[in-house]
Amino acid sequence: MAPQPTTPLASVLFVCVHNAGRSQMAAGFLTHLAGDRVEVSSAGSLPADQVNPAAVEAMAEAGIDISTELPKLLTTEAVKASDYVITMGCGDACPIFPGRTYLDWALEDPAGQGVEAVRPIRDEIRTRVEVLIAAIDAEREA
Repeated sequence: MAPQPTTPLASVLFVCVHNAGRSQMAAGFLTHLAGDRVEVSSAGSLPADQVNPAAVEAMAEAGIDISTELPKLLTTEAVKASDYVITMGCGDACPIFPGRTYLDWALEDPAGQGVEAVRPIRDEIRTRVEVLIAAIDAEREA
């Protein structure tokens, strides 16, 4: 008998200005660490043309491939569809809706920096994603 598809515990939207570094790394970690238990998306208020190559390299070092991701424009619909909205420097560009959990992660912007500068940002994102997964699990078990 085939396993039954499971409904994700939560949906998470990561938002930063360009959707090229921080939000892409966070989405990569959450997808990698939570699998299909959490629905993951990312977007930017002013999306870049491509994902930051230093972020792609830093994530590859952690065993996660984000090289095929493309920056996406933040939409009201994406925010409405998410249980958790995690902003990383997009400020007032992110619309607020009742019933969502909003978190703001103050992280250095990796734009224009080499992989050496991106590694500590990547590691901080991983730590925060691990805490987020634990919080989602605890909330769903309550």
